[in-house]
Amino acid sequence: MRLNIFFLLIAFFCQSQSDAILGVWLEEEKQSKIEIYKKGNSFFGKIIWLKEPLDENGKVKLDKENPNPSLRKNPINGLIILKDLEYIKKGEWSNGEIYDARSGKTYSLEVYMTNQNKLDLRGYLGFTLFGKTTTWTRVKN
Repeated sequence: MRLNIFFLLIAFFCQSQSDAILGVWLEEEKQSKIEIYKKGNSFFGKIIWLKEPLDENGKVKLDKENPNPSLRKNPINGLIILKDLEYIKKGEWSNGEIYDARSGKTYSLEVYMTNQNKLDLRGYLGFTLFGKTTTWTRVKN
C-alpha cells in the first residue's frame, strides 16, 4: 500500500512539472498571446489574441504567408503555431515545432522555462546552433 502511494506521489509530481508550461503567454514582440495546452502527452499552442487583429484594409489578418495555398485564408487569430512539444525534464520541452506566421516557415523547437513566468523558445532548422531564441512571458490572470 505504501509503495502505491509513493508511486502516485511521484506520478503527480512529474505531471505537475510537465504541465508547468500550460497557460497564456505573451510573445517577445508583444503582438500576440499564445495559449499552451496539452493534448495527450504533447503540448500545443494557439494564438488567442492579436494586438492588431486587422490588416491595413480593416480585414481580419489571414495566414497569407503559409506555404500551403489552401491554408492562406485561415485567420491568424486561432492559428495553432506550436505542435507536438514533449516534456523532457524539469524546465525543458523538445521535439516539437513552431510555425512563424510572419514568414510562413516552420522550425524545430526546444523550450526552456527559466522561471515560472518566462519561456525561452529556440526555433531552428537542422541543428540548434542554426536558430533563434525568443522569450515569452506568462500572462497573469
